[in-house]
Amino acid sequence: MLRILHGTNYDFIRLWKIAIAATMAFLLMGAAAFIVRPGINESIEFTGGTMLQAEFLRNPPPRIDEIRAALTEGLGHEPGLAEFGSGGREFTIRAQETAQVTAQEAGAENVANQIRRVLTQRFGEGSFVVKSAHAIGPKVGGELRRGAIIAVLISFCITLVYLAWRFEWRFGAAAVIATAHDIIATIAFIKLLNLELSLTVIAGLLTVLGYSLNDTIIIFDRVRENLRKKRKETLYVTLNRSINETLPRSILTHATTLAATLALLIFGPEVIQPFAAVMTFGIFTGTLSSIYIAGPTLLWIERRWPREVGDRGGVAPRSHRDPGHGGPAVAATPKPVRPTR
Repeated sequence: MLRILHGTNYDFIRLWKIAIAATMAFLLMGAAAFIVRPGINESIEFTGGTMLQAEFLRNPPPRIDEIRAALTEGLGHEPGLAEFGSGGREFTIRAQETAQVTAQEAGAENVANQIRRVLTQRFGEGSFVVKSAHAIGPKVGGELRRGAIIAVLISFCITLVYLAWRFEWRFGAAAVIATAHDIIATIAFIKLLNLELSLTVIAGLLTVLGYSLNDTIIIFDRVRENLRKKRKETLYVTLNRSINETLPRSILTHATTLAATLALLIFGPEVIQPFAAVMTFGIFTGTLSSIYIAGPTLLWIERRWPREVGDRGGVAPRSHRDPGHGGPAVAATPKPVRPTR
C-alpha cells in the first residue's frame, strides 16, 4: 500500500499568526468589496426575471455589443448579456430589471416573447434559435431566497447539535468558530469574483461547510485519542502530533477532491462552474481553518478555561506558553516535586 508523508513531524501551529493575518487580510478585502459595491450579484432564481439562451445561425454571428444595443433599445433597459460557450454564437440574456420582473407577473412568456421580437426585428427571421428560456416571478424568487437562508441556518444549527454531542464544549466551540470562518471567507470569495449567487452556489456553500467540518472533526478525534494516552506533553505538541498523523489521509482526500473540482471548473459547462469555483476555494479555506483557526482557538480556550486534573487528557489547570514555539498559551501537566532530604 502506498504511504505518503508518513511519520512527519512538522510544526504546523508555529505559523498560526501568519495564517490568521493572511485570512484577515482576505476578509478585509471582501468587506471593502461590499462597501464599494453594496449587495451581491443574485441570479434570477432569487430576484425573479427571465433568462433566455439564444444561438445565432447566421454567418458571421453578430457581435455582443450589437446584441446589447438592440436589446437595450427594444426593452428600454440594458439586460445582462454574456457569451455562452466558445463558438461566439450562443448568448445568455438575463432580464432582471424591476420593470421587467413586474412585467413577468403578467405571463410566464411575456418578457421572453418581447426579447424574441426585438432580436427578430434587428437580425431577421430565422437568424437565431432559442435553446432555452426560464421565467421566474418575483414572488417565487422571494420564496427561493427565503428557502436558501433557512437551509443554511438549519444546517448550521444541526452542526452545533452534532458538535455538542460528539465533543466536549472546548472542541465544539473551536470547530464552530472555524466553520463560521469558512462561511464568511466563502461569501467574501463570491463577492470578490462577483459570482452570481444561485441555488447551485448555495449548494456549494453548504458542501464547503460539511467538507471543512469533516476535516476539523478528523483532526480533533485524533487529538482526543492522543490526550487519552496521557503523554507528558503540552496541548500544543499534541495538536501538532495529531495534524501530522492525519496528514497522509488529508493529502489524499484533498488532492482527489481538488482534481474533480478543477476538472469541473475548467472543462465543465458554464452553469456548473460557479459551484466548482466555490468548492475549489472551499478545499483551501477548509484545510486552512482546520489547522490554523480551529487549532489555535482550542489552545486559547484551554488557556482561558483549563481542564481540571483528571479530566480527559489529564491536562492540569496551570497554563504556560509552550517554550520555543511562540504559540498561544496552553495547559501542561505539572512536574512532580522531588522531596528534599
